[in-house]
Amino acid sequence: MTAEETSADDPTTFAYLCIGCPLGCRLEVDEDDHGDILEVRGSSCRKGDRYAAQEHTDPRRGVTTTVAISGGLWPRLPVKTTSDIPRDQVLAACEALRLVRVDAPVKMGDVLVQDLLGTGCDVVATRDMNAT
Repeated sequence: MTAEETSADDPTTFAYLCIGCPLGCRLEVDEDDHGDILEVRGSSCRKGDRYAAQEHTDPRRGVTTTVAISGGLWPRLPVKTTSDIPRDQVLAACEALRLVRVDAPVKMGDVLVQDLLGTGCDVVATRDMNAT
């Protein structure tokens, strides 16, 4: 079909690589002119269909990084977000966390930052760090 033969009713297809499970399915999402999802193809499990819809309409990512810690065995403490945040805010989140400094001792699971960038997501420690 040539560009001249394509009608306004033809769906637009978007391609994604699923990260919902280890299979890494190649997904295709068909969208109509109004932005509604018409069909998801290529998934081998239910997670793929959910992932494709989420990635297409509101892509989100979890953030894992480190923050500075004073008085601990190591100078950096590993942290993560408690849920996924909008993908377009990941860089800003990492920049904000670069400025965070906590004091030892810290226990795994301690909330270090509440409501990161107004996302409703907290940042927690992912390991214990005793004071030296």
